[in-house]
Amino acid sequence: MTTKTWFITGGTPGGFGMAYADAALEIGDRVVLTARRPAELETWARAYGDRVLVLPLDVTDAEQVQTAVRKAEEHFGGIDVLVNNAGRGWYGSIEGTADADVRAMFELNFFALLAVIRAALPGMRARGSGWIVNMSSVAGLSGVTGFGYYSATKFAVEAVTEVLREEVAPLGIRVMAVEPGSFRTHAYAGFADEPVAESIAEYRPMLEQVRSAMVAQNGTQPGDPQRGVRAVVAAMAQDSPPRRLVLGGGGYDTVVETLENSLAEIRARETLSRGADFPPTD
Repeated sequence: MTTKTWFITGGTPGGFGMAYADAALEIGDRVVLTARRPAELETWARAYGDRVLVLPLDVTDAEQVQTAVRKAEEHFGGIDVLVNNAGRGWYGSIEGTADADVRAMFELNFFALLAVIRAALPGMRARGSGWIVNMSSVAGLSGVTGFGYYSATKFAVEAVTEVLREEVAPLGIRVMAVEPGSFRTHAYAGFADEPVAESIAEYRPMLEQVRSAMVAQNGTQPGDPQRGVRAVVAAMAQDSPPRRLVLGGGGYDTVVETLENSLAEIRARETLSRGADFPPTD
């Protein structure tokens, strides 16, 4: 089997990025792991020698994105698997979240993902092969109260992934969205240090509950990042890979319930929906 090169964003220790890197190395592949603080990865990378390249990357910096992709391609000869993992979750009300914070959320979780895809696609197109794995979230299929704008960024990732998949399939490139539920990663740890900064008093009780729940879950989440990533690798190896993969039992139950309820509601209003058309002509 041909050795593949993985390009993974968001390489913070204790997260999905590192789990992807470990899984790729376990199957004999090579890894380009990017992070805003690459020094944190030096000890880990040293054990793998020339099979690993660590690069500094702030995915919201378009110039850095182009530079990192170019260095990865020059170093290993190309990128076979792109994992868009970098991202972050914020909480706040729809009405009260500052406009600058909303835009920053989309810059990191959505527009940066597009920048990395656009940088990596020319090489994949030239070779006529490649994989793009976009890390979405259960929140991208079922919006989460208190995380409205985070959910919106992931819904946007879902839409782009859906269309991109169809556009690049004839070119030999495969695309999959991955939607984790509650996983035991570093992402939950920060909530303890982030007090509610809500400008509208009526929403504070709801957000206090949201924050308390996130802090309480830290360290007890049911999802195992290593097992989750192995499930993704297994799905990629299937003869007919899925368009999306939900990770975790709780996430699976949430998504199934959400989609079944949505389908039932749509079908219950079929007459109203069809009635919006012009009457049929004889």
